[in-house]
Amino acid sequence: MNNETQYTKPFMCILGAGESGVGAALLWKQHGYDVFVSDAGKIADSYKKELQDNGIDFEEGHHSEDKILSAIEVMKSPGIPNKVDIIQKIRAKNIPVISEIELAYRYKGGSKIVAITGTNGKSTTTSLIYHICKTAGLDCALVGNIGYSFAKQIAEDPKSLYVAEISSFQLDDIKTFRPDIAILLNITEDHLDRYNYDIENYINSKFKITENQTASDFFIYNLDDELITEYLRKITIYSTLLPFSMKQEVSKGAYIKDNQMMIKAQEERVEMNIYDFVALKGKHNQYNTMAAGIAASVLEIRKEKIREAVQTFESLEHRMEFVATIRGVDFINDSKGTNLNSVWFALESMTKPTILILGGIDKGNDYSMIEELVREKVKAIVCLGLDNEKIVKAFKDVVPNMVETRSMTDAVNAAYNLSEKDDVVLLSPGCSSFDLFKNYMDRGDQFKAAVKEL
Repeated sequence: MNNETQYTKPFMCILGAGESGVGAALLWKQHGYDVFVSDAGKIADSYKKELQDNGIDFEEGHHSEDKILSAIEVMKSPGIPNKVDIIQKIRAKNIPVISEIELAYRYKGGSKIVAITGTNGKSTTTSLIYHICKTAGLDCALVGNIGYSFAKQIAEDPKSLYVAEISSFQLDDIKTFRPDIAILLNITEDHLDRYNYDIENYINSKFKITENQTASDFFIYNLDDELITEYLRKITIYSTLLPFSMKQEVSKGAYIKDNQMMIKAQEERVEMNIYDFVALKGKHNQYNTMAAGIAASVLEIRKEKIREAVQTFESLEHRMEFVATIRGVDFINDSKGTNLNSVWFALESMTKPTILILGGIDKGNDYSMIEELVREKVKAIVCLGLDNEKIVKAFKDVVPNMVETRSMTDAVNAAYNLSEKDDVVLLSPGCSSFDLFKNYMDRGDQFKAAVKEL
């Protein structure tokens, strides 16, 4: 696109042309604004086509500073750190910087929002709440980090309820965003490089999910998380508090006693046996289920529908899909993770040493975006693609082990050989699949088949 376009009226700028950036561009354009999208990397063909089809001006491979610094407001993608030069210059000029969820909130109308954040478990909890709402017949959409742009959903197919997975990076740039139901699952030390290596800054960021809430809203939180409960003693929350716990009984919220989960947020009490949770094994998923159950209760969904949904819930195929545990090694299929944002969020959720299967057709990826998480969580990388040179160059000094493969069977075998008990093998390619596979579904299916062959 021609980045010399001269705007005749104030315009909005978007940094990053991924899912959230393109969604924001469509929503702003729909509301009559001139929009300029700038991406320092290469824009995926599918997103480029959307921008072109909608007559939205964009550039790739660099940032035109003069143009960006003449915008009246900037929306930045969550993967862009505040320390990068262009963001520093935008802030120095006092140009407002917002996140996609802030923009989406402005145009949601009378719709309700359930927003889920936390260091771990966001995707499962968000998916489960959405599944409960769909089971109950509610007019709802699944948005946020889990895949579909919140802004694009509002622009193209608005709903009366949005179930949104929210990261701390998105919360950093909110102004008025106010969920009707806010959920904070847990806080552990993570991404401290983005928060000046100060856990307080990270905790502040997570708690921003509550900062605009009023007495008519609800805050669901983990009573067993010491960082959360300690921080709650220091601040004032104006919404209704609904805790969940495995360690103590609560009068309002949820707890587990004698393998029974008790949920009470409204008049109706919900009781479930934890052994009925087919796809929600493990303590972490019991916490996730308590949080989801409270949210469903606040939404006045009948207890029969909540039970039915919890019992019929399945992991999303190809999106952080648990495949199997073999000799203590977990295998997770995140084949739908075709960009580095997706890899970033997948790695963010990892709690065990990880062998990462990465690669395919590179989209102009800047692998420095995930370097810190790779350094922190990944013990080996298995490259899967016809051309792995860029990945090898990016990570050869970051991880102790790197292997190049050109078939899924070889990749899975190599990852298994590099693993030990209590490790995770994660397929989250960060690239398109078309060099070796028909599409991301074919890639994910071959991964599952290869794991089963083990």
